[in-house]
Amino acid sequence: MSEASLGIEERSMRIIESEIGTHDYTAPQWSIVRRVIHATADFDFAKPYRNGIIFSANAIESAFEALKKRRYIVVDVDMVLAGINKKSAAKIGTSVICNISNKDVINISKNENKTRSKVAMRYSSKEVDDGIVVIGNAPTALHELVNMIKEGVARPLLVVGIPVGFVSAEESKLELSKTNIEFITNIGRKGGSPAASSIINALMLMYINNLD
Repeated sequence: MSEASLGIEERSMRIIESEIGTHDYTAPQWSIVRRVIHATADFDFAKPYRNGIIFSANAIESAFEALKKRRYIVVDVDMVLAGINKKSAAKIGTSVICNISNKDVINISKNENKTRSKVAMRYSSKEVDDGIVVIGNAPTALHELVNMIKEGVARPLLVVGIPVGFVSAEESKLELSKTNIEFITNIGRKGGSPAASSIINALMLMYINNLD
């Protein structure tokens, strides 16, 4: 098949494969990292020690367990929500929720002088249990989630924690990596909603393909 006859996505994936060279990821991990590179055009996400995606020992297996149970996917902001493949979620039978625009969350945020993302994560504690949390924008949401885990308030099966930014983003990821919860994250300032949503999309697609 000629390059011209391939779709844009497949051509993009071939370019990524040709430019990446060798890497230390397993095949399932690489399927996720490659999807992040595709979404961001940033090869730094494949660098092992700075900005590169890192996986806890059983991250992918824990994601599959949550999806098998049809548990919630809780996200930090509307941009992550918008980037998630709703058809895949519907096929699996899971629900994706984001409470950052919830009226109660907005009121609590104003009254307690806390960020909405922080309040929204605490507000979603019941849905977090045995589910997947995807954080791509707000370090305060990840900080709050780590606190909830330490308090025993919530115990997700997987945390995709990849917030972007110069303030607290790197620190929140380091905190996550020290918990006993399975995670997919990176060390550094890079991240963002496209990276986060591409990770959960890749996980859902892998899960669906394993069912077929």
